[in-house]
Amino acid sequence: MDNSSAPGGAVPRRRVLVTGASGGIGAAVAHAFAELGDRVAVHCNSGRDAALKVLGELRGDGHALVQGDLVTSADRIVQDTVDALGGVDVLVNNAAAQLPAHPVSVSYADWQAAWRATFDVNVFGAANVTHQVAARMVEQGTGGRIVNVGSRGAFRGEPEHPAYGASKAALHAMGQSLAVSLAKHRIAVTTVAPGFVRTDRVEDRLAGESGKAIAAQSPFERVALPSEVAAAVVYLASRQAMWASGAILDLNGASYLRT
Repeated sequence: MDNSSAPGGAVPRRRVLVTGASGGIGAAVAHAFAELGDRVAVHCNSGRDAALKVLGELRGDGHALVQGDLVTSADRIVQDTVDALGGVDVLVNNAAAQLPAHPVSVSYADWQAAWRATFDVNVFGAANVTHQVAARMVEQGTGGRIVNVGSRGAFRGEPEHPAYGASKAALHAMGQSLAVSLAKHRIAVTTVAPGFVRTDRVEDRLAGESGKAIAAQSPFERVALPSEVAAAVVYLASRQAMWASGAILDLNGASYLRT
């Protein structure tokens, strides 16, 4: 992946796995890589029809659909990606779960269930697929990029969804640990931390007065578009961004400023 050119001077087509790519940020990321001429494995778990729609709309050819549970089937998902694309140069850990609100006032059983289900996908699923992809990248010997989609909530807190905020903090920490351990293989690991992003899943929250309040969190008085997050992911996955390894890039429209 770190070769500057392919035969004839052409830029080589990267092989990209995007988890949770059936809609929202994941779909935008898949489109962004395809627009660059890369080949994309569009991953989904249960949303096969939506993922097939994304796949059919991608620019270019050589793309693939891979399906499965990242917690139980990460090894097969990565193998399916390698079989379809011939290898893997970029992993985007985008798949995430956000359960209904679970403040400490919920029942103990609901509290436990929310934490377990959230961490299964956001931490253990991401860790599983990262392990399998990193092993492939090391075997290929050509370097690689791993970009995690974290969250502003890891820093500012998520009082109604504490498991989500905590899981994204764990994802951030995992990325920084792996940035150090994988550097010797020329694999750079980075994270983007978006604030509120306009996707179909949260469209109802962006309507009416609640939507105005969310938009007002940013001095730009709006929320992010999935394409804006995708643009940052594409940069961090680029050859030029090797020196960003270990970074966590805030993408929240100045709605939360870390010190």
